[in-house]
Amino acid sequence: MTETDGTDRRTFLKGASGLVMAACMDARSYARILGSNDRIRLGQLGCGDRSEGHVHMAQLASKEIPVETVAVCDLWSLARQRRAAQVKTAFDLEPQSYQYSEEMLARKDIDGVMIATGDFQHAKLCTAVVQAGKDCYVEKPFANVLAEAKEARDVVKASKQIVQMGTQHRSQVYPLAVREIIRSGQIGNIVQIEQEWNVNEERWRFVGVDTGISREMLQDEKMEWKSWLYGRKSQLREEDTDWKRWLLGKPDRAFDPHVYLEFRLYKDFSSGIFDQWLSHGSDLVHLWTDETHPVSVVANGGVFVWKDDRENPDTCVAAVTYPSGFLYTYKTTFGNSYRSFSRILGRNGTIENYGGEGASLFVTTEEGGRREFDPWDSGPVYKQAPLVGPPADRAATLQVPGAEAPNSLGPDDDDVGHLVNWLQAMQSRKQPNATVDHGFSHSIVCIMAAQSYWSGRRLYWDSANEEILDHPV
Repeated sequence: MTETDGTDRRTFLKGASGLVMAACMDARSYARILGSNDRIRLGQLGCGDRSEGHVHMAQLASKEIPVETVAVCDLWSLARQRRAAQVKTAFDLEPQSYQYSEEMLARKDIDGVMIATGDFQHAKLCTAVVQAGKDCYVEKPFANVLAEAKEARDVVKASKQIVQMGTQHRSQVYPLAVREIIRSGQIGNIVQIEQEWNVNEERWRFVGVDTGISREMLQDEKMEWKSWLYGRKSQLREEDTDWKRWLLGKPDRAFDPHVYLEFRLYKDFSSGIFDQWLSHGSDLVHLWTDETHPVSVVANGGVFVWKDDRENPDTCVAAVTYPSGFLYTYKTTFGNSYRSFSRILGRNGTIENYGGEGASLFVTTEEGGRREFDPWDSGPVYKQAPLVGPPADRAATLQVPGAEAPNSLGPDDDDVGHLVNWLQAMQSRKQPNATVDHGFSHSIVCIMAAQSYWSGRRLYWDSANEEILDHPV
């Protein structure tokens, strides 16, 4: 599913040091090359499902800015073939295919690399890409190991490369408009932010060509889950990839195509919900409040619905406190999809978002503010659903002039604006909307939530020493 560069990073860098240094020298001419309106040439590192979206976004962006994908890289031969075929259709060219990332990174004519590999590989590969003198677009989570997050951040900040996190909501008009409302003081000081993003499905199943399983079949309650999870013959064969490289320094284990393709279910490689959705959720909180790190995090949950031998929870909650004095709670269940929402509670009013991650339908209201100190004394009282506040609360749906009308879904993951922002930053050599510092911030929250979940302890962030502690600082 991913490029999955798997050797220990130090071993890789030692073997490729000559290539990295050579590429770094050529990177110094980027501003001149891109400034002369040359076509931006991209390599795709990781050719799984998310990479399909990356190529699609690049294709859409090519209508606004000269860009093309010229290379694809993945350890698994079948994944490379699929993505190369997509690139050929999208850009009418034959991309060069590589099994190993150092081979692609040695090319002097590649300007930027988009990383869509396993969660546990993002930070290490971002480090390698930047040290090879390439600009980088790296999917979230930026990292799920603190030491790797620090190293990658430091390498990026010491370089001249332009690195964009894949947290695309930082380039979308509605979340940015919410930030301006909060900064204006309209709802007063924030006291709590709640997010609940749910689906009634197993999530992160590799359906389709590799399994022969359709989404309709997944909805059939009579289906024997383990019969297709473990009884099938996967198209992923050990001889068609490099399992040792895929592990990328993780403890050695026997080849397992299910772990390879479903890494988000296994704690050695991903924290599942925390890595995938809390990364977006906490990044939105940081966008809205200008916070950069938590004070403490505590998490709980379990596997309550999908008894399929997964290790990571299918239902979880995390509670995060922040230095400016508010509580952030994040919750997800994979067993019920009822009305996902985000809610920002201020002393003078409330902002509510209807829908799950990325939804653009926001409502501002004075409900819950100072004049409604107790529903028994000051109302409002509701007698029917859906609930609509009284006129005195002045509820208003947020509208952004010139933007598409808001809805409870919002733009999909292939929203091209975030990619265009990175490409324009590559040309101007200015920082993009989602910097490595933003990636480091969401990584802290996700890592602490995962560690709290597995340890059963409340954890604290020491911002001076950048360490996770089991006691207050």
